[in-house]
Amino acid sequence: MASKLPMFGLRVPVDLMNKLKYIASYNGRSANKEIEQLIIKHVESFENHHGTIDTEKHND
Repeated sequence: MASKLPMFGLRVPVDLMNKLKYIASYNGRSANKEIEQLIIKHVESFENHHGTIDTEKHND
């Protein structure tokens, strides 16, 4: 069954991607899930400093 989650293409230098894959493997995750966790932490940090983002107003 195909995921209904939005997809986002990302260009990353080879060396950086290899390092990310290493870290992901170390953490028992796929590279995709590792990136997802990094994004979650970044959004949480932003919201802790600036308040909750209202995605109804900002859905660009």
